[in-house]
Amino acid sequence: MTTLLAFDTSGPHCAAALLMGDRVVTRVDDMARGQAEHLMGMLQEVLAGEGLGWDDLDGIGVGIGPGNFTGIRISVAAARGLALGLGKPAIGVSTFDAQGFGRSGAVIVLPAPRDQVYMQAGEDAPQFLRAEDAPKGVALKEADAMIADLARVAASRVNTPQPRPAPLYMRAADAAPSKDPAPVILG
Repeated sequence: MTTLLAFDTSGPHCAAALLMGDRVVTRVDDMARGQAEHLMGMLQEVLAGEGLGWDDLDGIGVGIGPGNFTGIRISVAAARGLALGLGKPAIGVSTFDAQGFGRSGAVIVLPAPRDQVYMQAGEDAPQFLRAEDAPKGVALKEADAMIADLARVAASRVNTPQPRPAPLYMRAADAAPSKDPAPVILG
């Protein structure tokens, strides 16, 4: 029986799923900000609610996006730190894979800022499109079903070598580097 904790902060939520064999317990806390401060306490509460501790896990699943730039970095950094500290594998799962779980060949269309979408059709590479140019996709799963399926996808990969989780960025960051010259640092 695989015991895996998965989490995602790529949207306006902190979402977690604890997979214990075939059983999945989910928790989704809606929040636009504050995921970094909220995440670890929430994960501890999910584990404690089932009488488990960090050492009981076989792996960590993490949502890698696409989605909110800062939110993705929060989850990925937390997963990589937990994996390192616990000596357990961390498995990155895209929102496309979680939304497409159990929907072979589906066209997944995710909302993006500024009337745009992220889209993936079946096994094709993901794309960033204007919403008006995107085909109709399947209905998106609610956050609790999405995080449960993210955990299932991660569990299916826990016994195969995986690269360290890395953010799936579909577009460049909105922030621009400073035009001011860098300060001179004296050694």
